[in-house]
Amino acid sequence: MYGIIDCDNCYVSCERVFRPDLNGKPVVVLSNNDGCVVARSNEAKQLGIKAGTPYFKLSEQFPGQKIAVFSSNYELYGELTARVVEIIRQEAPQYFRYSIDECFVRLQGMEQVDLKGWGEALHRRIARSVGVPVSVGIAPTKTLAKVASHFAKRYPGYRHCCLIDNEEKRIKALKLFPIADVWGIGRRYTARLEALGVRTAYDFASRSTEWVSAEFNNLVVMRTWAELGGTDCVPDEAMAKKQSICTSRSFNGMIGDLEVLKVHVSNYAARCAEKLRQQDTVAAVVAVFLHTNFFRDDLPQYSQFAERSLPTPTNSTIQIVKAATDTLAQIYRPGYQYKKAGVIVMGIGPSSPVQLNLFDLTADQLQRLKRLDSVVDRLNKVNGSETIILASQQYRQQNALGKSEVFANIIRHDHRSPNPTTRWSDIIRLK
Repeated sequence: MYGIIDCDNCYVSCERVFRPDLNGKPVVVLSNNDGCVVARSNEAKQLGIKAGTPYFKLSEQFPGQKIAVFSSNYELYGELTARVVEIIRQEAPQYFRYSIDECFVRLQGMEQVDLKGWGEALHRRIARSVGVPVSVGIAPTKTLAKVASHFAKRYPGYRHCCLIDNEEKRIKALKLFPIADVWGIGRRYTARLEALGVRTAYDFASRSTEWVSAEFNNLVVMRTWAELGGTDCVPDEAMAKKQSICTSRSFNGMIGDLEVLKVHVSNYAARCAEKLRQQDTVAAVVAVFLHTNFFRDDLPQYSQFAERSLPTPTNSTIQIVKAATDTLAQIYRPGYQYKKAGVIVMGIGPSSPVQLNLFDLTADQLQRLKRLDSVVDRLNKVNGSETIILASQQYRQQNALGKSEVFANIIRHDHRSPNPTTRWSDIIRLK
């Protein structure tokens, strides 16, 4: 049996941990640069607030409504969800994290355990210890567990845990489950399936192997169909490391200056390197893209993408940032106002063993970089993200005397909450 533990309205729930006064009230969390709504409380959903609603339209679309608004605070969300995962690690025989707010567990060896009661108890412990509500779905396959999680999240009668453990429950659940909501069926396949008369997960699971193979001939779709039928065939995500990692942002306004663009790209590249180290992998290729605002017909348009192979695959922040900024300089063209840039690392493989390049750094130099990254990661974990960064990651401007000085990150986050669990400066003070 598999289980999936999913944080309910994750970003909103994390914000409410230190703002219990917002329980039962409409709350939204905005995207980077406070652009649009990316997370909503149930109360905000009931008001009719849609995901993707531009922030500036909230007041005109919902006049007179008191809506609590927060900027994205990934440092807070990452720290609180890490606490959730630590509890899951203690309670489950095996676990693997799927995303920031979801964690799969393999319940092997728990055949004699009341799994419904186990899931309910896990919800209570996480709510008591962390303050974040979770929903638990348990079933013979990962895809069916995702279906069960859907019911646990939406129907209070399940008491936060839904168990699909027999054929009757499986069929009943699939008949009530829209094909568009099935894990592994994207928007394109949904439209195609609905055109073929497939409206529910049960409609799809009832089709023959020959029909699915003839219509789609796609491994992901075939696996999804088999899992809905009760056959466990989706590989553990813990073993299926990401084959590419992308970090990108739309800017707050537009940027034409190369030095400012370099700072953004340096930050994106540093984040990619950090993610590589978190999954114990290295990358062989670093790519950079940037483009102007395609919605501004009054401005000249330009977009470009370029990649650079690394002599030795690495997860070193210094090496990946240098490759990214060098690639940016290669594709940058003056005279344009850029709206977005991003960094992608590809050719990802295990961090050991790595084949060294004769004309690159020596084994001793690479080991020194590895130790440096390890120390920086540890300090940033203890003292808060970006406590220590590269000089190229700092935004600078000319002061009144004409000298360059560091100034605040220009990414907009006007409604950002404090980080009382990771920063001493934000620690809670009691009256």
